[in-house]
This record gives sequence, structure tokens and C-alpha cells, in this order.
Amino acid sequence: MAERAVSPYLCGMPDTHALSDHCDPIPLARRLIQAPSITPADAGALDILGGALAALGFTVKRYRFDEVDNLYARLGDAAPVFCFAGHTDVVPPGPEAEWTHAPFDAALDEGVLWGRGAADMKGALAAMVAGVAAFLEREGRPAGSIAFLITGDEEGPAVNGTKKLLEAIAAEGEQLDHCLVGEPTNPSALGETIKVGRRGSLNGVITVTGRQGHVAYPEKAENPIPALTALLARLTARTLDEGAPHFQPSNLEVTSIDVGNAAHNVIPGVAKAKFNIRFNTSHAGDDLKRWITEEAQTVHLDHRVDVDLDLKVTGEAFLTRSSPFTDLIRDAVAERTGRAPALTTGGGTSDARFIKDYCPVAEFGLVGATMHQIDERVDAGDVVALSGIYADILARYFKAFAA
Repeated sequence: MAERAVSPYLCGMPDTHALSDHCDPIPLARRLIQAPSITPADAGALDILGGALAALGFTVKRYRFDEVDNLYARLGDAAPVFCFAGHTDVVPPGPEAEWTHAPFDAALDEGVLWGRGAADMKGALAAMVAGVAAFLEREGRPAGSIAFLITGDEEGPAVNGTKKLLEAIAAEGEQLDHCLVGEPTNPSALGETIKVGRRGSLNGVITVTGRQGHVAYPEKAENPIPALTALLARLTARTLDEGAPHFQPSNLEVTSIDVGNAAHNVIPGVAKAKFNIRFNTSHAGDDLKRWITEEAQTVHLDHRVDVDLDLKVTGEAFLTRSSPFTDLIRDAVAERTGRAPALTTGGGTSDARFIKDYCPVAEFGLVGATMHQIDERVDAGDVVALSGIYADILARYFKAFAA
């Protein structure tokens, strides 16, 4: 099937090649998918994206932190600055033989775009570029600036990506006014959901150290398992909250219990467990860490074993409250899709958790039903529609904020 068959020009004047050549998001989406940018490898994805942005007049700068490449691009030199944010890295494809179409072929079959990153989130990146091109063709350069904040480390540790990139551009005097992240926010149909916040996340590792011994002589050993299970029981017994405005209740989930003991007649010396807490705005990460530490100390006093904790907060809960910024996103989505999008905070974490410290941030992208799965794919028509939504958001934004 020809690429243009599912993605007609969004620009009104195809003869203005500098812009109209970029108004169709499908060719760019396919090129991005064909770059196998599995975290932290870039595989040329940022070169492709940066080239497309440079062709639209953006000043493009690359930032490398350790093994991760990142990109910041800006068109214009005045405020307000509207920023698109996202990532070019993808998760591994899994067994490639199980894919209907090879994960990095970017097949376009019967109006469906296949490949790793199609939904999360190379399709949205292409829609951003196409949306900017369509906006510029219709409106001209804005009385403000458009920026792109793109990382290659969102699917990985998220240590050398958006967080460091934000710090670097802030040190250079860049100031973002509002940001839209292109994560796949919709469960099953374009226009269902805009994310206006995210739950926080705390990862915990418990290590209980006793003394190994023979099960027939328990007085000569210190079994760490009862202490570990006691601590887990105390942690899981607590109802963290009943929810918060725009948030579901916080939850603690035990994800692993490990002893590594193959023998029936040996009391082990060490027992470990892992858990995660997804928490809403009723809590701060440090408060949860204090609670866990207090519970561990209680168990330590009740048992003759050592209890060590490794607690890491990977993101705090946040909420972008309703405002003209969220209103214009909602209105643009509703006008294009005919759906009234819900403003939600569900799902996992995203790099919005770093951006919220610099400016108000929301998220809207494609349907995420197949993200991270074998046979990841999206409706190519949705990619085209998303580019139109992004163009409309830009028009509404600069009308509202560049007065």
C-alpha cells in the first residue's frame, strides 16, 4: 500500500515543499521505527528526528550523558515556550520470529503501522513534527517558541535522559512555559484520555540476615524468614489511603521473595524481598520511607536478626490542575475525535515526573493497547489524526498565551 494512501497532506498548500514535505507523519514514523533504538542505543533515531526538525527551521542541539544521547530543539527566541517531550528509545522486541511483521521493518499493512515503538512512542514523535509543519504552514511562525525535549533513556534507568537534559538546558538559560508529552495515553481509542498527573513510585528491597544452621538444632541458628514475613505482613496490612482527587488508592505490591535455599534440612542465613508502592498525592516519598524504616526497626527488635533496607523513590506523585492549558488540550482533542477525553493519572510512570518541576505538563498520545508487546502496532489514521490534534493545540496555545 502506498504511504500517501492512508496519510493525505494536512497542510493546505502542498507546493510549499519546505513545510508540506513534513506534514505527512507516516514516512517519518516509519523511518524512526526502522532505527532499532533499544535503550540505550540510539541507532540513528535522533539523527532522523533532528534532521526533520532542522528542515522546519529548528535549532537542534544534542546532549550526551554517559552512554545516552538526547536532543533539544527550539524554533523561535521569545516566550512563551511550548515544549513537546518524548523519547526515541524502545524496549527490546522479544522473539522476532513471533512478530507478524518484523519489529523494525515498519510495515504499513491495510492502514496499520507495525513495529517496535509504533505506539510508544515514535508514532507520536512523527505526529509532533507533522503537527508543527501543519501549524507553521497555516499560521506562520508563532509569537513565541516551540521546543522539542527528546531523550534516549525513558525506557531504561531514566538516569541520563530527561532529568539531566532539563538541568543542562536550564543552566543555559532555557525556560519552558508548558509541556506536552506524547506517551500513549489512550486505552482503546484516540481521544479517550489525557493524563494530567502520575502516581509516585517507590522501590524497596528488604534483606534480613540471620545465621544459617541445621533445622534439627534451631537454637544454634537464627532463621531470617519469620522476620521477613512479619515485616511484609506489617507493610501489606496497612491501607495506605482511599484515593485522592484524580487518583486511585495507593497500593503496595510484593514482587519477589527470595531465599535461595535448595535444602530441606538447612535454615538459611539470608532472606530477601522486593516490593513497589505506587502512591498518590496523599503521600510523599520520604514519608513512606520513614514509615517503612519504623516498621523494619520494630521487626528487628522482635527478632534476633538484622534488617537492611534499600529504598528508592523514582518519582513523586503530581497533579497538573485544570487550567487554560489543560482546557485547550482537551478542547482540541474533543474537536478532532468527537470524544470528551477524561483527565486521568493512571498507569505507570513517565518522564513527566521530571518535567513537572520546571513547568505545567500534560500527556496525550496514541492508543497504547499493544505497547511493549509482540506485534506492537497503531492505526496509521490515528497517527495522522494525532498530528492534526497537535497542530490545533499549538494554534490554541499561542492564541491563549502569546497575547
